[in-house]
Amino acid sequence: MSEHHETSSSANRSLGRPALAALFFALGAAAGFGVNLRETLFADSRDVEITQVLDLYGQSRSSAVSFTQYWEVWDKIKAKYVNQPVGDVDLFYGSVEGMVRSLHDPYSAYFPPQKAEEFAKDLSGEFEGIGAEIGLKEEQLIVIAPLPGSPAEKAGLRAKDKIFTINGQETFGLSLDEAVGKIRGPRGTAVKLLILRGGESETREVEITREKINVPSVTWEKKADGIAYLRVSYFNETTSQEFNKIAGEIAAFKPRGIILDLRSNPGGFLDRSILVASEWVEEGVIVRERFVNNEINEYKTSGLHRFAGVPTVVLVDEGTASGAEIVAGALQDHGVADIVGAKTFGKGSVQDFEPLPDGSALKLTIAKWLTPKNREIDGIGIDPDITVDEMFEQKPGETGTDREDYTDKGVEKAMEILQKKL
Repeated sequence: MSEHHETSSSANRSLGRPALAALFFALGAAAGFGVNLRETLFADSRDVEITQVLDLYGQSRSSAVSFTQYWEVWDKIKAKYVNQPVGDVDLFYGSVEGMVRSLHDPYSAYFPPQKAEEFAKDLSGEFEGIGAEIGLKEEQLIVIAPLPGSPAEKAGLRAKDKIFTINGQETFGLSLDEAVGKIRGPRGTAVKLLILRGGESETREVEITREKINVPSVTWEKKADGIAYLRVSYFNETTSQEFNKIAGEIAAFKPRGIILDLRSNPGGFLDRSILVASEWVEEGVIVRERFVNNEINEYKTSGLHRFAGVPTVVLVDEGTASGAEIVAGALQDHGVADIVGAKTFGKGSVQDFEPLPDGSALKLTIAKWLTPKNREIDGIGIDPDITVDEMFEQKPGETGTDREDYTDKGVEKAMEILQKKL
């Protein structure tokens, strides 16, 4: 289950002094220094590097920063905490996690080795859980998007549902990583979420049985009048291969129009997003990154441009986030598609996933996305050209428990727009 997932740069970057300090600490832990971490670190030949980095960083922030206090707290925990023994490794990982949490950024996180491995599995497109993307917005835990065909979707979770409790525990104050850990679990087990849906005044409890989630990131089907319906649900490790295969099939079909469905697509890898957008954009910028020093990095179109000139409608909703917003914004700015649906989520920050030597990893926000016309995405989202208020309308006489019980008003609107252009 990928209860959270952000667009990740395909290349690892230098993360500056704070991350360097964490890296040196991780090297020490990886070498097996567990009996007395402080003495080992500062007796080792690398203590000069560590202290130099920490001193430089401390001086640049505040003369009041003292790492003596850190070790005082460490010693008090080791000496006085009632539930002994307390492991050095646990204290170390907790310290680094706390350092990253102090940024108050829901998309930055430090993963100890086991959690880092779980996150990497999420990116591969195969995992166990409920199959929903979870995020924090104004400190409230919310559903970004249930994945198509997932237990979360079958249970009725929707984008922007607020999650107040997980198995009875309040979510306020939980980090995103902590919330994900509580929702995640082995297949066959159940999790209960207390949610509140927009426009409703009463909460509801939803019980979801976890399953093994295999996410097909790209699917397509033929519609009437020579229109191809292309669904991209995720930009994960398998997207490139899947998309190239299906794009070839669609090109051979010679579509008169294309519906690109990015609804409830929570994002993924940057290069996969650029690959998809490039099929429509023949030249120019797909997206820009703006870093802390205002340095701008441009990513330009590449590939075969197989859908250039084909009338296209892109479907978006509140669950369209991150890499999916990059695609929608690029096609909108280049004027090669009509964006139809609802305002997107507004997750336009760049996370760099940096594996560390001991198997742990740092996921850090290092930049913000800008569309080709330099529009910010983060906290703003992409406005549709044409709004569809209700994407799905329950069919008369149906129970409303399955997707088949609803008429897809978004696809109907897209078909209507394309048919007028044929």
